[in-house]
Amino acid sequence: MAAPTILVVEDDPQLRTLIARALQGNGFVVRTASGAAEMWGFLDADIVDLVVLDIMLPGPNGIDLCREIRRKRDTPIIFASAKGSETDRIVGLELGADDYLPKPFSTEELVARVRAVLRRTAPTDQGAGRSAEAIRFDGWTVDLPRRELRSARGAIVDLTGAEFDLLVTLLEHPQRIVARERLLELTRSRNEETSDRSIDVLVSRIRRKLSTSDKPAPILTIRGVGYMLNVPVERG
Repeated sequence: MAAPTILVVEDDPQLRTLIARALQGNGFVVRTASGAAEMWGFLDADIVDLVVLDIMLPGPNGIDLCREIRRKRDTPIIFASAKGSETDRIVGLELGADDYLPKPFSTEELVARVRAVLRRTAPTDQGAGRSAEAIRFDGWTVDLPRRELRSARGAIVDLTGAEFDLLVTLLEHPQRIVARERLLELTRSRNEETSDRSIDVLVSRIRRKLSTSDKPAPILTIRGVGYMLNVPVERG
């Protein structure tokens, strides 16, 4: 199997080189870009498995680039930024990033985050006995091997990796309250800095995507406790 290709978008040449060497030393193929033009050259060639994206870029910044990437594709994104407050992390998640790594960070942590996001977003092995597994609820279908959400009409709804994992967690506990603490435990392996607030942000994003003109999303907030999927679930 070919090594994953990581695109590092960072305007600081020394940091860009440091990150690239760390990823290469751990078996990844690495491409580097200092800004938007170079980044799109690699993305448009469709050779990138994950983007490590700095926020404080000259010209179009990382925030703008993340929005544009999400409009066009679902390539996993890890934000890397010197702006590491909880508010900044929430903004990153709201934009559709799969993870957020505040600077300064160790190269070991970066490599671990990259591996975790790639594991989570990799297609499930269809030879492992789950090739046809799906979850159906309220007119929606979740295809687990393909990691896809489909509407009743068959349209694919874009979900980030974090959104997909959280939705599946709720689907695995239908019509039962799932406490925030439990949701934090279940997502901790993906992001060591997951917080109560980031869970709320993810649920809010999922609700928007599940809501239709005639029906709200079937996720209830249990004030002070957590969330509940309040419809039956079918597997098969």
